[in-house]
Amino acid sequence: MPPNLRPASPSRRELLAQLGGGFGTVALAGLLQRDRLLAAADTPAIAGRLPHFRPRATRVVQLFMSGAASQCDTFDYKPLLHQRHGQRWDPGEKVELFQSSPGNTLGSPWPWRRYGACGKLVNDCVAPLGSVVDQIAFVHNMVSKSNVHGPATFMQATGFVMPGFPSAGAWVSYGLGRLCDNLPTFVVLPDPRGFAPGGPKNWGSGFLPAEHQGTMIRAGAPDPIADLFPPKGSYVKAENEREMLRTLNLINRQYEATRQGDTRLDARIRSYEMAAAMQLSAPEVLDIKNEPQHVLDLYGLNTPDVRYDGPMNPGEETRHFGRNCLVARRLLERGVRFVQIWSGADNGFPRRNWDSHEDLRRDHWPLGIGMATGAAALIKDLEARGMLDDTLVLWTTEFGRMPCSQGATGRDHNPFVFTNWLAGGGVKGGTTFGESDEWSYKPADPTNPTYCYDIHATLLHLLGIEHTRLTYRHNGIDRRLTDVHGHVIREILA
Repeated sequence: MPPNLRPASPSRRELLAQLGGGFGTVALAGLLQRDRLLAAADTPAIAGRLPHFRPRATRVVQLFMSGAASQCDTFDYKPLLHQRHGQRWDPGEKVELFQSSPGNTLGSPWPWRRYGACGKLVNDCVAPLGSVVDQIAFVHNMVSKSNVHGPATFMQATGFVMPGFPSAGAWVSYGLGRLCDNLPTFVVLPDPRGFAPGGPKNWGSGFLPAEHQGTMIRAGAPDPIADLFPPKGSYVKAENEREMLRTLNLINRQYEATRQGDTRLDARIRSYEMAAAMQLSAPEVLDIKNEPQHVLDLYGLNTPDVRYDGPMNPGEETRHFGRNCLVARRLLERGVRFVQIWSGADNGFPRRNWDSHEDLRRDHWPLGIGMATGAAALIKDLEARGMLDDTLVLWTTEFGRMPCSQGATGRDHNPFVFTNWLAGGGVKGGTTFGESDEWSYKPADPTNPTYCYDIHATLLHLLGIEHTRLTYRHNGIDRRLTDVHGHVIREILA
């Protein structure tokens, strides 16, 4: 450190006064910022002015199916696929696929059944969600700008096909701030096997202040939050760790004063402060053993392994996703504003995601049953606790899959149409918006597709935010989550 930045050696009395005053100021600033009473230097356009109108939701949980879940085998029923199963598929135009030539028409390997007062047809692959379809609004005419996993995942997570842009959770954190002081605003629960394409960039803060990036928690792992506690057997004790952090904060603040406009150090300091708070709060929120047995059963946490011809089995998938959904509920009820849950890891061998090029039956069944059990449990649990009315649940994937076969039993990428659904938080349940065509190949009305911009605009609207007014100046451009697009889907609002 340069001599002019090296702190003088204060007396013990002076050091305690400086540390006490410094931390009191930091704590006060944090409380003022949380309550929108402090106009932060890096947020002049929005400080004190959000929400723009009365919100219907205060929290969001996003369920992201990595690898491209098939709309043809989950929520978008098309009788023509079954009528023409095994016959030549001909949509009346030339078709260029991601890594194959169009095969024959492929009907779903599982049956469809009607559920709820709305009579929604749901595939047996995701049958548990049939019990909550009257709380769900389905959007069947989603379109992506890419048929490549990485860019398409970025698009659904951040609104852009390129890396480097803030995720939806980061924008919500930036716009609305914290609901509590001892847990992060934005938490990410990844698939226990690894990351989706693009990895942590999908929940990064981009050009927003770094404190708004997602905090990753591996629920069920021996060390769920990396580096939160000293290693076992370490010489570091709680009391000397606190003293070290106080001294480090004093030095860092002096250094920060010479670097105006650089948010990285401030974010790191805030992360230390949050880590100190989470050392008390995180173990409790992640400890699910005191949940009642009926709740553990609801989320499928005691589901046994099921013999299955493939690298995944329905029991394991149910436990994985159910645990993350239960932890998400515990985080939401304790003040986390945005939780993102991932199903499926990056491509590898054997395959453990939704990218079913080779064998749809092998891949989609265990993932579908596991996801649907946890997601249905989450909706029921939130409703039972009176939280569903102000918690928005969003289900998405990066694109869909083709109505024709790849090989004999797989499906190739389909960026031209796929499905999203939303529940709770001001959403009109039991509804469907935007139809796909008779094949589930493209939107029925090609002039009015739905993009992630519309989903994001609707999400922000339900949080009380006018999406065109949540902006951040970067490289001379007023950037926003919805880029220069987006319309609120009012047809699905309650």
